[in-house]
Amino acid sequence: MTEAASATASQKELFVVFGGKVKDTRSRDFIDPKKVDVEGFFENYDDAMSAWRAASQMKVDDAFTKFVIVRLW
Repeated sequence: MTEAASATASQKELFVVFGGKVKDTRSRDFIDPKKVDVEGFFENYDDAMSAWRAASQMKVDDAFTKFVIVRLW
């Protein structure tokens, strides 16, 4: 493995997509954090965005359900 490939491999990213009911549509304060839906963990932003879009589209009629992408590292 080359030095550049080794550096890239050690700099992996990790994203999580989750969501649930929020108290206010302008906030990220979940009503019940124990009922947050975790859509999954993803190694790249594009996959996380796809999961976020799919989850958000399923709840498009509920303004108080919000999904977010969080970069863990």
